[in-house]
Amino acid sequence: MAESLFFVFSNAVDGKDDEFNDWYDGTHIPDVLKVPGVSAAQRYSLSPIEMPESDEGPVPPPAHRYLAVYTVDGEPQAVMGDFLGRVGSGEMELSPTLDLTTVSMGFWTAHGPRRTAK
Repeated sequence: MAESLFFVFSNAVDGKDDEFNDWYDGTHIPDVLKVPGVSAAQRYSLSPIEMPESDEGPVPPPAHRYLAVYTVDGEPQAVMGDFLGRVGSGEMELSPTLDLTTVSMGFWTAHGPRRTAK
């Protein structure tokens, strides 16, 4: 099985970023790492930059403030099934500080070799 990356884009409920980040780092990441096939996790926060303008006007900023990247060694469908099963059973709790209306996620498998700058 080829390694894949599971990207989860998310936002906190307005005004709840501190609680959201505490839950994500202290509870959610450890819970996700218990799912068979998930071998590593790294979180990112959106870096503020001045967005460029185009002929049609300003480029809109990204829709998400947070990104979690999980390294997955298992079959993506099985990993997702286990993850959803744990959420559904209550074994993995989702925080009310997570804005579920904005979550976007997907598994990504490498397309060709990794390239590096010379």
